[in-house]
Amino acid sequence: MRNRFLFLGLLRASLVLGALYDLAFAVTMVVAPQLPARLLSLPLPGERFYLSILAVLLTMLAILYLAAAEDPRRYSAVVLVAALGRCAGAGALALAARGRPELAGLWALAGADLAFGLAHATFWKLQR
Repeated sequence: MRNRFLFLGLLRASLVLGALYDLAFAVTMVVAPQLPARLLSLPLPGERFYLSILAVLLTMLAILYLAAAEDPRRYSAVVLVAALGRCAGAGALALAARGRPELAGLWALAGADLAFGLAHATFWKLQR
């Protein structure tokens, strides 16, 4: 029983960290898009409005993560979508980077998404 509460706390923490990660990336994409592009050696899109749209979606996702972190059992669907979505995102980023040296920076993002996805899934399963 005690372990369930430990894993519930770890699940909440992983959701909050995922939300902060997404919010930081969203803000940076709008305020200083050259920073992540330079750090990850990735090209910026030709049209900047794509970054704004992605930033809005990341912000919405972060808010859902924070709601789920508050009460993961009540928002279990959000937790499950977060876990699956992060893993799917990791796969999509890895496929995009595969065989494309100019997109090698996507591997770091894929790794982060996979780590969050596995953490959410593992802590969700263990807290039940």
